[in-house]
Amino acid sequence: MPANQASAGHLLRLIRSGQATTRGELQHATGLSRSTIGHRLDQLFGAGWLRDTTTASSTGGRPSARLEFDASHGVVLAVDLETRHATAAVLSLDGEVLAQRSAPLLISEGPDTVLDTLARWFRPLLERAGADVSQVCGIGLSVPGPVDWGTGQIVQPPIMPGWDQFPVPARMRQAYVRHVDAERGDIPVLVDNDANLMAYAEQRLHYPDCSAFVLVKISTGIGAGVVVGGEPYRGIDGGAGDIGHIRLHDAPDALCMCGSYGCLAAVASGGAIAAQLAAAGVPTASGSDVREHLAAGQPDAVRLAREAGRRVGGVLVTVVTVLNPGVLVLAGDLAGTPFLTGVRELLYQRAMPRTTAHLNVVTSRLGDLAALSGAGAMVVEHLYAPDRADTRLADLNGG
Repeated sequence: MPANQASAGHLLRLIRSGQATTRGELQHATGLSRSTIGHRLDQLFGAGWLRDTTTASSTGGRPSARLEFDASHGVVLAVDLETRHATAAVLSLDGEVLAQRSAPLLISEGPDTVLDTLARWFRPLLERAGADVSQVCGIGLSVPGPVDWGTGQIVQPPIMPGWDQFPVPARMRQAYVRHVDAERGDIPVLVDNDANLMAYAEQRLHYPDCSAFVLVKISTGIGAGVVVGGEPYRGIDGGAGDIGHIRLHDAPDALCMCGSYGCLAAVASGGAIAAQLAAAGVPTASGSDVREHLAAGQPDAVRLAREAGRRVGGVLVTVVTVLNPGVLVLAGDLAGTPFLTGVRELLYQRAMPRTTAHLNVVTSRLGDLAALSGAGAMVVEHLYAPDRADTRLADLNGG
């Protein structure tokens, strides 16, 4: 292994991934001397990032000392921002929810108001979690719109008026300084699309061996997250997976929130079904209301959800033909049996048998925690990536 691929940060990656969890295994994996390994591990122990655990030998011999990431040294603030409500949580570095708050919050109130409100939630949440502000490593924000990953800016979001090109990371930091910690003007803030983060979390936690993974979220709008080789695929500027705005040839009069006609989201999203139910005399204002009707078995909601599933399934035929995923997860307000049945009907009817032979079509296992989990994992993977970990270690050691 090249020297620049065996820094302390790279040793940490080997340990966190389980590829090498003893000093001997690290020597074998990197080719470094025992003393060099020891020096670099001392840096990681000094930062509080590692701990030793003792594992009994299967042969009855001397117990072996194993190295593992110490997730107790920090916490992450994660936010799942929806169109009409938000959830914020304090997560441990290994993803455990330590404290959580959900409340109505209209995304249409604009970014300054929304981000300031979220920042006001953080300190009480940290107190409930028993965490000090000094332990906060970063903030992860999940949003229902396309995100330019390089800048953290939201790009032309159909259901987020006033958010286009808004400097979300900078303003979130400013709000954090105002309400949480006046000394942390440089706190890392990462932003990504909700479907991307949900897909990332589901794949990491429940389908780690699936090399091509797709999650479709159906709530107010419709979006897809794609994970290939363990990494989210975002496209060149965050637009990958925006399947809700694929045009349908047989719905030319359906006006979408994006201003165009005939989009999939205009006829098959939670928002579209809510409008159809309201027009039929069933009081329904949003996708979450549709979810409640489905839970109660309301006949019109069940029928419309199955029809929506067939609509989405027709589009997913192309998606699975192009990507050939092993797992397709349905998530969001509509992700129940009627919608799943509709998707499967069209998908298996129209896709080539070769395409679906090894495809598992299921509903989300993380449910409402998926976006929070993904937002937390996004921050942790960013902070402890080898090069960034080395930079942080240098800062901790005074350069």
